[in-house]
Amino acid sequence: MSKIMKIFCKNIGEYIEFTGGETLQEIYNRLSDRIDISPICARVNNKTENLDYPVFAPKQVEFLSKESGSGQRVYVRSLCMILYKAVCDVLPGVSLRIEHSIARGNYCRLMGLNGVSDEIVEQLLNRMREIVAQNIPFERKERLTEDVIKIFEKQGLHDKVELLKTTRELYTVYYRLGDICDSYYGNLASSTGQINVFDLKAYKDGLLLLGFDPKNPTQPAQPIAQEKMYKAFTEYTDFNHIIGIKNVGELNNATLRGSTSDLINVAEALHEKKLGRISDEITSRYKEGGARIVLIAGPSSSGKTTTTKRLAIQLMTNLLVPKLISLDDYFIDRVNTPLDEDGEYDFESLYALDLEQFNKDLNALIAGEEVELPYYNFETGQREYRGNRIKLGENTILLIEGIHGLNPELTAHIEEKMKYKLYVSALTTISIDDHNWIPTTDNRLLRRIIRDSKYRGVSAESTIKRWPSVRRGEEKWIFPFQENADAMFNSSLLFELGVIKEYGEDVLKNVPRDVPEYGEAYRLRCFLNYFTSISDDVIPSTSLLREFLGGSSFRY
Repeated sequence: MSKIMKIFCKNIGEYIEFTGGETLQEIYNRLSDRIDISPICARVNNKTENLDYPVFAPKQVEFLSKESGSGQRVYVRSLCMILYKAVCDVLPGVSLRIEHSIARGNYCRLMGLNGVSDEIVEQLLNRMREIVAQNIPFERKERLTEDVIKIFEKQGLHDKVELLKTTRELYTVYYRLGDICDSYYGNLASSTGQINVFDLKAYKDGLLLLGFDPKNPTQPAQPIAQEKMYKAFTEYTDFNHIIGIKNVGELNNATLRGSTSDLINVAEALHEKKLGRISDEITSRYKEGGARIVLIAGPSSSGKTTTTKRLAIQLMTNLLVPKLISLDDYFIDRVNTPLDEDGEYDFESLYALDLEQFNKDLNALIAGEEVELPYYNFETGQREYRGNRIKLGENTILLIEGIHGLNPELTAHIEEKMKYKLYVSALTTISIDDHNWIPTTDNRLLRRIIRDSKYRGVSAESTIKRWPSVRRGEEKWIFPFQENADAMFNSSLLFELGVIKEYGEDVLKNVPRDVPEYGEAYRLRCFLNYFTSISDDVIPSTSLLREFLGGSSFRY
């Protein structure tokens, strides 16, 4: 007779009896009339699992909808496998490469195909709808890695083969969908029938795969124009192709061959060259009577501060005199900071800044007056004045760094021709493999976790807990204005996740198992496990990565 045990279901706040071996789906079916969501996955002891997960011991379980953070990731991964099967069925011999997130979807290329016609898009979309209608199960498998390698070799998934050979894991999890197999960075849904809201459109020289709209989950997301972002991504993916490092397997092999010094030198040189070009453009505008102010914006942990300092050096070589201002020093007193939807201080809000004082000081400086700049004391939460007076002299240019630099409201009283706008973001352009891109947000979150732990005494648990609020602020206050930029600077470095690996693992392992943030910490640790460690010994002291790891020659 089966043993009766109990799980604690967080959705209803009760212990529920179950027999060993029941799946999460079977347990949910018994509780469906008491839970007001249709789950796509569940959090078991704070780790995300799919609904086919069998339960053999007492657990804490929370069923999650597709609208949750974990649920959205499960949904998109499952949608990607549906697209992969459609490509295999409709276009045999053509390979799919899913490169990055853009324009509210995922940009995909069809390798081995000359152009993407409307007819091909329609054929793929119709096949995807058929796969969903058939409600085919995503079968989770786990076998010896050497056997999985043989499966992927047979399917021509050489990028996955190269990755698996470098990770050196004994067993590998993969999924079967009908007659194809694939592997993904995380769980998939139980079956294709759950992935019923999506769209596929021709985009540039490839495809844009669109999931559901988070604000209206019954409708597909609608693409938005991101021409400058697309150009920035394309520049770096082209660079990756030239040096032969497009995915983690190739990066790991380069590391194992001892070629990382060359990679680091080339990647750092690319940063320097890009900043040099931006500096030349700013200087040209300055000489034509414009660009007296450079506004440098970007999301959290994008490397704005180091970018500003390195740009200042480049401008000095062009015989300009840079003066630096941080928008953080214009925070209003903490007690007056607006609150977010959770009742917490919303430091990402534009109105957390004293806009009136900022514009008053800015206009005074442009008019040739001397101004005493404020200093924001983060310990007391109050603005202070410490005698830091500046005045713009001949050939002086202002560099203003902060997350709101591209928001027109910030400098509404400054003539447009006087401004040059630079957007900084860590656009991760290598992939785990052809079907698993690296989210830019994961790169930034890891940077922030390491920096907060190293320099601010903030635990990984606290940083992860705060991150959803940071992301909401970015979606509201930063991303809508990124296309306003005159230039975009990609602050990611091709090698950085190999370097971050050990730093991140050391901090993330301290997140306790009994907190909700453990699931995210565990996911990031699994992600870092794909990478072969790279020593930071040869990273120069001027590298942007030093802002987060330490050892920088710049003062912060």
